[in-house]
Amino acid sequence: MSRAFYREAVAPLLAGVRHSAALVGPGSEVLAFDTGRSADHDWGPRVLVFVPEGLVGEVEAAVTRRLPECFGGFPTVFDYHGEVRPGVVVADLGEWLRGQLGFDPRGGVSVLDWLSVPWQRLAEVTCGEVFHDGLPSGGPGGGRPDGGRPDEGGLEAVRRTLRWYPRDVWRYVLACQWRRIAQEEAFPGRCGEVGDELGSAVVGARLAREVMRLALLLRRRYPPYAKWLGSALARLPGSVELGESLGAALAARSWRERQEGLSSAYSRLAALQNRAGLAVRLDERVRAFHDRPFEVIGGDRFAEALLGQVADPVVRALPLTGCVDQLSDSTDLLMAPGRARAVTAAALGLGA
Repeated sequence: MSRAFYREAVAPLLAGVRHSAALVGPGSEVLAFDTGRSADHDWGPRVLVFVPEGLVGEVEAAVTRRLPECFGGFPTVFDYHGEVRPGVVVADLGEWLRGQLGFDPRGGVSVLDWLSVPWQRLAEVTCGEVFHDGLPSGGPGGGRPDGGRPDEGGLEAVRRTLRWYPRDVWRYVLACQWRRIAQEEAFPGRCGEVGDELGSAVVGARLAREVMRLALLLRRRYPPYAKWLGSALARLPGSVELGESLGAALAARSWRERQEGLSSAYSRLAALQNRAGLAVRLDERVRAFHDRPFEVIGGDRFAEALLGQVADPVVRALPLTGCVDQLSDSTDLLMAPGRARAVTAAALGLGA
């Protein structure tokens, strides 16, 4: 609907104006997770239009004045996140990117930039669809940060740049995710051993979330926020068996059954990393946790192997605390780029 809305209703109003148009940013439809339920709020025909900075007000006024009242049977003016306004948002690309990410990738992307942007935001910018890309590709510094093709426009160049982590940053984030598993992988058994099945189940569920995130990261997918995490995992090729293992762990009534499900999931992740060739090949089997009767994969083994492949000295020197999603799951932090950047910089010892 948004594609048709742009082509049939909005594009004719932009004749002679150099612009890009897309459905990107927040919204379940951008990540293709929307269903009929999604239409009950913040929903209607919408498109983002990016124009040169000095034309934003003029173009927005012209489009708003001439926009039809309805399109496809739906009002073109509706309540979107508490504001009643047209479904066409006109913006300067650089300003919009800074609002979403905390920086403009057209000027280059630093290690701190990569690690301070939540996975959800990276997915929202790189997913969705670009309907037209007529803006120049040069950014604030006048260069091309991605080495992209000469015929790419500004928005597509940004999306290409952010499509996935650079080699060393990817390995660092994966190492930190294995580290999160290593820190608690023995706890479901230890809780259960003292009769705390509730505590074992809670830790088991936390570990299941970390496994899901790691599976997505290994397959070059930015994990979405909690509501769509299971849906994203289900879309991964070959994820059925992993989902079954995690389902068994979550449905378990005893810590030994829970451990069995998690152990199966860990081994599948280990095999996935080995197949991807991201680090030296490691034994994919679980083992005893020291001399205690708990099965673990030894997540730190995989973290160390990944870090051994990192060449960038800046990345190698970072503490294993990870990106902002690995530091916090506070929505009020993750959705505020300034806060997310400040917290990440402080945790990693990087200049903001």
